[in-house]
Amino acid sequence: MKSNDSHRPLSTDETISQRFCEKASSYSQKVAVDLDEQSLTYSELLVYTQQLAVVLIDTHGVKEGDIVCQCVERSLSMVIGIMAIEMVGAVYCPLSPQDPLHRLHTLVEQTNSRLVLVHTFTRETFDGHHATLDIDQVLNMNSGVSDSDWDCLSHIAVNYESIAYILFTSGSTGTPKAAQFRHRNFIEWTRSFVEMGIFNDSDTVVQSARCSFDIHLEEILGPLIVGGTVVLLNPKGVMDLAYFIDVLVHKQITYFICVPSFLTALCIYLDTRVGDRCLDGVRSLCCGGEPFPTKLIQRLNKHLSSTMESRGRCRVWNNYGPAETTIACIIHRIDMSCEDSRTAIGTVIPGYRCMIVDEFSQPVTVGEVGELLVGGVGVFAGYLGRKDLTDKALVDIDGQLFYRTGDLVRLERDDLLYYVGRKDHQIKLRGQRLEPGEIERCVLEASSLITSCVVVKWGDDHLVAYVQSDDINEKELRKHCESHLPSYMVPSLFIVLKQLPLNAN
Repeated sequence: MKSNDSHRPLSTDETISQRFCEKASSYSQKVAVDLDEQSLTYSELLVYTQQLAVVLIDTHGVKEGDIVCQCVERSLSMVIGIMAIEMVGAVYCPLSPQDPLHRLHTLVEQTNSRLVLVHTFTRETFDGHHATLDIDQVLNMNSGVSDSDWDCLSHIAVNYESIAYILFTSGSTGTPKAAQFRHRNFIEWTRSFVEMGIFNDSDTVVQSARCSFDIHLEEILGPLIVGGTVVLLNPKGVMDLAYFIDVLVHKQITYFICVPSFLTALCIYLDTRVGDRCLDGVRSLCCGGEPFPTKLIQRLNKHLSSTMESRGRCRVWNNYGPAETTIACIIHRIDMSCEDSRTAIGTVIPGYRCMIVDEFSQPVTVGEVGELLVGGVGVFAGYLGRKDLTDKALVDIDGQLFYRTGDLVRLERDDLLYYVGRKDHQIKLRGQRLEPGEIERCVLEASSLITSCVVVKWGDDHLVAYVQSDDINEKELRKHCESHLPSYMVPSLFIVLKQLPLNAN
């Protein structure tokens, strides 16, 4: 068993909202959130958050523990919405505006959410199907917060053990699973990253991840509860590398996180811009969700100032962590002078512990491959309404809960963990965990003429669906999948066969 102070006392019994309010008091005139030509200081963000929170309580009857969904493009309103949901003691559930309508409605129904927060660009998405509240309309009312309203907000009955947010992960049965996280999960995880010096109150963090990824919480809530600044990209900003580079330079970004494939694309683009030193101001650069390729070290070295690394100003980290363990639980600082053929996932961060076990749940020795179990401050609270799945995912060992990751790893003599593969059929694609079963079920529901389907990963970035049918074409299949699945789960290629190959059995 590897442990990193997993029995440390909790740093606080506060909630995310309480932490934010403290920082709003300490850093009142500091810019909290920025988007292109728009920005809000901590005091301004607090006022708008309180204004929306009062409407949630007084007009819509939102109370502690209610699940409130939010379907909002990347904007100042998105941040205000998240903070208001937390302020009233409700549970934040992000919905990606890029997802198909069918999926969005399914997810809302699965949560039994009483309300969906929308804004100008998404207000028609749930028209007539679910109760909605337009954040932009509320903020344009310019209504103040009375003393009685403030007193109500000050006595919200939630604590650090209360559920703060839920995130959907892919389900092997075809139905997404809603993972629940407590306030203490996120606050203690943030504490660990701050203790390691990965980010702090001086950092300016770029927010680029879609809200369907847990990373968006690191990019938004992380800085706001430590006193940093969040810089939002416009909704299509991550696809525009020239715009992204301009943000890095002119907003003086010091911290960002991305998948290795995006960082590779960024380096290739920078190769065409001789003399462009957009990464020189970055203090911490985190990668996760995919294996970190050795060639990326070579590419990245060309764009990192040689003097910065020697002074310890720019550090590159390889992050590992299933969503159920809160953002990242294992991390490795990459030696940019070493071009080893393998990159370790690293060691557990403070507050966590891990075990590597064999098929009989017995610990393995150094050098042996086994399944990784993760325990500690970030282990989630279970799947919403799915005790059966929760019981399979969590195991009690000596009075402490561990999450069964399903990942196969090896602890080597350098005391570092190395990723080997999966013990099941789950796959990782562009940083997102996918269950092929969820995609296969969607394909099978496209037509009664489909009798079988198998989805496999092809290369690093593509999915291929092999479909058994006498009368179906790729166009029909793609249209159906695009209307039911998020874009990253739609197969790149559909191969229709009259008969799938069978083995001797």
